[in-house]
Order: sequence, then C-alpha cells, then structure tokens
Amino acid sequence: MTQIQDDMKLAYIVAIAIMMLFVLFIIFVVITYNRKQLLYLKEQQLKEAEHQNQLLQKELEKQKSIEQERERISHDMHDDLGAGISALKLQAEFLKQRAEDIDLQNDIDELLKTSEEMNISMREMLWSLNSGNDTLGSFTEYAIQYADNFLKKTKIKLSCESVDIISDTPVSTEQRRNLFLCLKEALNNAYKHSEADYLKLSLIQNVNVFTIEISDNGKGIPKEYQEGNGLRNMKRRMHKLNGNCDILSENTGTRLFFKMTL
Repeated sequence: MTQIQDDMKLAYIVAIAIMMLFVLFIIFVVITYNRKQLLYLKEQQLKEAEHQNQLLQKELEKQKSIEQERERISHDMHDDLGAGISALKLQAEFLKQRAEDIDLQNDIDELLKTSEEMNISMREMLWSLNSGNDTLGSFTEYAIQYADNFLKKTKIKLSCESVDIISDTPVSTEQRRNLFLCLKEALNNAYKHSEADYLKLSLIQNVNVFTIEISDNGKGIPKEYQEGNGLRNMKRRMHKLNGNCDILSENTGTRLFFKMTL
C-alpha cells in the first residue's frame, strides 16, 4: 500500500513537472515569437522611416532645384530686362532733350512713364521670385515700403504700424504674392475712389494669425459697388489662402481686413 502511494506521489510530481516544463515551453515560445514580431516591426519601421527620409530628401532636392531656378530667373531678369529698361529710359530722356515738337515731347513723356511702370513691375516680380523673402518680416517691410512709395506723390497721408510681427515666421511664395496683390488693389482703390486724405496700414500678427488692416477717412464704398471686380478679386485671392477679406464701409471711411492663418 505504501509503495502504491509513493508511486502515485512520484507520478503526481512527474506530471506537475511535465506541466511546468510545458508551461515554460509555451512561455518561451510566446516570448520568442513576440521578440521576433517586435524585431520585425522595428525592421518595418526602420524601412518605412528610411523610405520617408528618401522621399523627404527628394522633396528637399526638388525644392532646392525650384529655388535655384527662381534665383536664376531673378538674376536674368535683373541683368537683362532691367538693363534693357534702363537703356530705353535713358534713350527716351535723350530724345526728349533734342525734341522741339510739344506733341513729340508728350509722347516721350508717356514712354518714360511706361518704362518706369515696367521697372516697378519688374522689381515686384524680382521680390516675389526671391525665396529669401519667404518670411513675414520681409513681407511686412516690403508692404510698408510699397505703400509709402505709392502714396507719397498723392494727397493721401500714410500712417503705418506693425504689431507683434515675428520676422522669421515663414510664409510661402503664393501667400506673399496674393497678400501683396490684395494690398496693391486696396491701395489703388483708395487712391482712385475714396477721396480720402488719410490712410492707415496696420500689419498685425496674433500667434499664427496674420491680419492686414487698411482704413481710410474717405467717402466709403456705395453698396452697389461693394461687389465690384476689384473687391471680388481680393476675396477670391484670400479664399485661395483659406483666409478672409472683410469690408466695413461707412460715410466716414472704409476699413478692409485681410486675415490669414500662417
């Protein structure tokens, strides 16, 4: 009887030992499998990261190539077109000095005016093409300079302010171009139609929101003209930038707001 009990105990112990070994084996298999899965996932992540790095490198090379091409075009325009316009202007001034006919002098004056307008347009394009100007600080400086040059020969007194502008905040070429064209259209409208003698230009940054506010003390915009081509174009340009163009017009003046998320 005692022998049987001892045999049963031994069998029980052996069975438990076998079960424990089996459990340990299962745990070992699971751990090994998990390690292999983890290594596989890490390898996949590394491959994906390497693939993304390659795509990023290609995109950077593409952007660099685009910037180099923009710089080349900018230099070519400055050297060739700029020199040609300057030569044309000098020749027209020389002809004006020799011309005795009043009508001919007037025609030459128109030629000089056209050449100056072409020179201004070329400088605007050069500024737009230069990737070194893709910052909010550069845009702010150029906008104020343009407004001052545009209005200095008119009766409109200009006041400018920049509020909380972080100069190195990046802006894209498309953003700069559309914002500038909106500003240009707004200043042109104020000069032609507002009958104002005072205009204030405010450029304001509030964290990641940039706002241009243009206010004058003119006669305001009649309701029937508030959806004219110029205003529609400004709204369309701001819409392309996922921004807003808002107009507040009264008898005491007009306020234009161009607002965009940076």
